[in-house]
Amino acid sequence: MSQVATKPALKLSEFIPMMALLTSLVALSIDAMLPALTIIGEDLRVADPNAPQLIISMIFLGMSIGQAVFGTLSDSYGRKPTVYFGMVIFIAGCLISWTAPTLNLLLAGRVLQGFGVSGPRVVVLALVRDQYSGNRMAKIMSYVMMVFIMIPTVAPALGQGIMYLADWRSIFLVFIAIGLIAGGWFAVRQPETLLGEDRKPLRWQTIGYALKEIFSNRVAFGYTIAAGLISGAFLGFLTSIEPILKRQYGMEEAFAGYFAMCALFIGSASFVNSRLVERLGMQRLSQLAVTAMTVLALGFLAYLLLVDRNPALWTLMPYLFATLFCVGIMFGNLNSLAMEPMGHIAGIGASVVSAMGTLIAFPFSIIIGQAYDGSSAPMVQGFAFMGLTTLLLMRFIEAGRKKVPSPKAQGHRT
Repeated sequence: MSQVATKPALKLSEFIPMMALLTSLVALSIDAMLPALTIIGEDLRVADPNAPQLIISMIFLGMSIGQAVFGTLSDSYGRKPTVYFGMVIFIAGCLISWTAPTLNLLLAGRVLQGFGVSGPRVVVLALVRDQYSGNRMAKIMSYVMMVFIMIPTVAPALGQGIMYLADWRSIFLVFIAIGLIAGGWFAVRQPETLLGEDRKPLRWQTIGYALKEIFSNRVAFGYTIAAGLISGAFLGFLTSIEPILKRQYGMEEAFAGYFAMCALFIGSASFVNSRLVERLGMQRLSQLAVTAMTVLALGFLAYLLLVDRNPALWTLMPYLFATLFCVGIMFGNLNSLAMEPMGHIAGIGASVVSAMGTLIAFPFSIIIGQAYDGSSAPMVQGFAFMGLTTLLLMRFIEAGRKKVPSPKAQGHRT
């Protein structure tokens, strides 16, 4: 087994916050924009009131493309150069959005931001997989998510504060500053985890072989789709929550506070998951969480019928808190389950898991967001549909897993 780093690995007390900060560039780029959507629409004279929600959705289009590229690059050129390349593209996208005179050009900048930020996102997953596996990997990812979730709790307030001091365009300058800080910390402190002898030549044959292996693996492929479905439901929430709270309930000033509470429930779920995953396992926890999310969604849809699709805010928020807690349990586990069979191709594996998950989630975020009709029903329907589909998919995956003899049963060395 070759050495995986040119110098000793970082202590978890530094490694986890660094990985969380790199990963959080995605959340920051999304959540800090939420308070600005209505203002951007007015400032750029956008006729369709739902059109500014594309500012959230389009970043995922860029990510779905970028994530298919960066993992492969990281397997060939190393983890660190791949992060640097992504950060440069992310900053270029921020500059385009900062100066954009029209919504279409701003959306083009957002696609570029998504493409660039997918570099750090993919490499973080590969870096963790380079050094950890199994439930230990899931535990580390839960810790990363737990620290990472601090960003969504403050990002809307950050965006709102920036607009009080300057304007919505200045939000992109803050993105650039935070990107430079995260990239600099990573460059100075993080060792390379993929040395030259472990790197794979950038050949189409190698990439094709890796893709064939991934797509033929029932567990890896199945849980990648499951992660995408749950992400789709969550992105439907992200694109819907601003019009729901602001237009439906008039929570202009309190929006950041309500969103922060939602994010805290995802963060608390990551903490609970980190404490339970080694005892109960990733699959069992995910099964419990998706079942609870589905039951909650179906129950709340029935309640919406009773109140003519217009629930009181004090009933909507507890539903969202409980649902997002379930989502938080699933985030790290489903991705880790998908990555588990792919340790020997961690970079390409991370690309496929992330790219496919985002590609599946992206259209649902648009469908749910653009379906906003003055009620929370489309968002809740998204959670119900994704939950039911994921439950059926997980049963299919695990049924197939039980039919495959273990390596020990086949006489292989473990």
